[in-house]
Amino acid sequence: MNRILLSSLRRSQSLVIASALCAITGFAAAADGPAAVPFALQQVRLLDGPFREAMLRNREYLLSLEPDRLLHMFRLTAGLPSSAEAYGGWESPEVEVRGHSLGHYLSALSLLFASTGEEQLKTRVDHIVAELAECQEALPHQGFRPGYLAAFPESFIDRVEAGKPVWAPYYTLHKVMAGLLDAHLHCGNHQALDVLKRKADWVKGRMDRLSIEQQQQTLRMEFGGMHEVLANLYGVTRQPEHLAVAQAFDHRGVFDPLTRGEDQLDGLHANTQIPKFVGAARHYELSGETRYRDVARFAWERIALHRSYAIGGHSDREHFFPVDEYERHLSAETAETCNTYNMLKLTRQLFGWTPSAELMDFYERALYNHILASQDPEQGMFVYFMQLKPGHFKSYSRPHDSFWCCVGTGMENHCKYGDTIYFHNDDALFVNLFIASELTWPERGVTVRMETEFPDQDLVRITLKCANPVECDLKVRWPAWAESGLIATINGQQQAVEGKPGSYFSFRRTWQDGDALEVRVPLSVHVEPLPATPDIVALLYGPLVLAGELGREGLDGLSPYVARQTDHVHVPTPNVPALVAEPQDVVPSVQRVPESPLAFRTVGIGRPKDVTLIPLHRTHRQRYTVYWNLFTPGGWDAYQSDLAAAEVRARERARRVLDFVRIGDADSEKRHKLSGERTQAGVWQSRMWRHAVDGGWFSYEIAVAPSRDTVLEATFWGDDAGTRTFDIVVDDNVLATQTLDRNAPGQFFQVQWPLTKEVIGDKTAVTVRFQAHPGQMAGGLFGLTTVKSAD
Repeated sequence: MNRILLSSLRRSQSLVIASALCAITGFAAAADGPAAVPFALQQVRLLDGPFREAMLRNREYLLSLEPDRLLHMFRLTAGLPSSAEAYGGWESPEVEVRGHSLGHYLSALSLLFASTGEEQLKTRVDHIVAELAECQEALPHQGFRPGYLAAFPESFIDRVEAGKPVWAPYYTLHKVMAGLLDAHLHCGNHQALDVLKRKADWVKGRMDRLSIEQQQQTLRMEFGGMHEVLANLYGVTRQPEHLAVAQAFDHRGVFDPLTRGEDQLDGLHANTQIPKFVGAARHYELSGETRYRDVARFAWERIALHRSYAIGGHSDREHFFPVDEYERHLSAETAETCNTYNMLKLTRQLFGWTPSAELMDFYERALYNHILASQDPEQGMFVYFMQLKPGHFKSYSRPHDSFWCCVGTGMENHCKYGDTIYFHNDDALFVNLFIASELTWPERGVTVRMETEFPDQDLVRITLKCANPVECDLKVRWPAWAESGLIATINGQQQAVEGKPGSYFSFRRTWQDGDALEVRVPLSVHVEPLPATPDIVALLYGPLVLAGELGREGLDGLSPYVARQTDHVHVPTPNVPALVAEPQDVVPSVQRVPESPLAFRTVGIGRPKDVTLIPLHRTHRQRYTVYWNLFTPGGWDAYQSDLAAAEVRARERARRVLDFVRIGDADSEKRHKLSGERTQAGVWQSRMWRHAVDGGWFSYEIAVAPSRDTVLEATFWGDDAGTRTFDIVVDDNVLATQTLDRNAPGQFFQVQWPLTKEVIGDKTAVTVRFQAHPGQMAGGLFGLTTVKSAD
């Protein structure tokens, strides 16, 4: 990959951008002032290391995309000609969230320009903004209200207001609005601000037509960061109407319980909620209303400290789940990357209010183990779910026909690694993250250079360059994971360090040109149980989650790139080794692999074999596990005995099985004479299902034992609920009625019905029909078996 040339911004342009960024990070007079603020992204340059490598890899992808293809549907919606061809995936012309990727792309280009100063990035930004301005100008001629700007018709918003189905148009509008704001803030593009203000006026016009109750009804549909972007716009313009319309996106149904200190997040779509908390945090900064502060803080505490996996990500199948049910939620659809993108935004906001190592420890963990880990090292593609199902593997987007939400946030993630390394106030410099970088702090006349090969090495060297001596408090994070002590020297002289793990230590002095602070931050292996599940554990080395390397069984011929984010989630997984040791013996049994600083191996505790572990962010194109079943030696012996007994039961059952249907398998269903109306099939938990909707039915012919009692057994998923009442009909006679209503949460379960020899007679097969009651569903059915009665 070619090394990019980092050109300098013109001084006048830098002053404009710095002024805008001050406005957007500032607090209103009514609120407490910030305890610390981030530096402008333009002031930090990444040095060689994994984060700069990820940024450059992302740069190659961004430059490979054609802006006019992302603009195609904007132009057509505005009645303007376009010779480009739309991209695929979520940007296909028939997909209702089309256009969201252009907003992310505009933000990513702007952030990358700020991070590098590379002029061709700004040229792309200016082109996109000019095109959007042209579209906005043309849209009223197509019958849209002035200020409207989107790649879909305004009727999508009519559907939101009418409570009719549509895929999250305000979510998509937010992405474009955020991109315009980033173009203004990071590239000094004034036209972007003009377009954004007109679009905000359009939003105000739509929301002002609604009553408060009607506004709240519209917020039941995902609306992204509308609250945040409008509040940020107010931070730039100080026009009261911008903060007022931001408040229209104050979702009271979510906020009110949080203000009371009540966590009612179970079952909610996770990434719908977190942008709301980011908006609340920004609203507090601008208005001083403590209600918003309380929402943001309590939400962060519950999600970061109680609802997150070891990697710092959270959610299963995109939703929050009860905090005592983690064991059920190690699936191939855990930890949506967008969630962590937004949680890191919220974390850095809270750090500005109250700088704490706890916040930055979380930030660091999520940054390494989810954000950095989500990038494909070959093509720079993006992970949607960070799969934590033991034995699974990462799947990545395709360059031109995925464009999921996590592609959009992924474009941004790898452009802004410099935004949280350093914070400051009038009296102090905070060093938050150990990332090789150089900070320019012209207000204090200082350049700070941090050189490190962390986490491969534990040494961090911070050198100050200053034309004149500078008195400053230099504060460095002492991570909670660095429990075995920390060593600091200034100009080679060891210093007394006042502090403890999970805090900041500081040196206040008059710094001279060339002064160097060296810190050794010792990393060590430690164990972290899955919440509420002490016998399932993750292994970490410092902040790094270690993944067990499990090879490529079943992956040959399977592309790591997918069009749909769920394409690989149902690929079967092999058996995964367990760890067998007394809890206190686990860490001593995980030992470094010689001459490989970040590779480890279990010694004598792996069953059936020991495994090699490497950081999750370096685990690609192979199966892995992050979480391990941990047995004591006695527990393992009992488990093996239980397995042996289960195998005996399975052999006995197999001896009595007469027939079974492989649900969803075309050959098996054909052989069993599938018939039905309004019936569909799909996959869940790596198993095929079939159901019938709206009073429909489906049936199979299945073998029975003539003149002998037989058992009919059906398998269902224990979380299925709702309108699922149906009859089981055998040869036109109702055998039973079944209702599915969370009968066995988190697991499959079987229901058995006897088919007596009086019912069967001399038949060798019967037809079993699953008949939904009127307006109800039948199923989902995951298995159908006939078994001879026990001898």
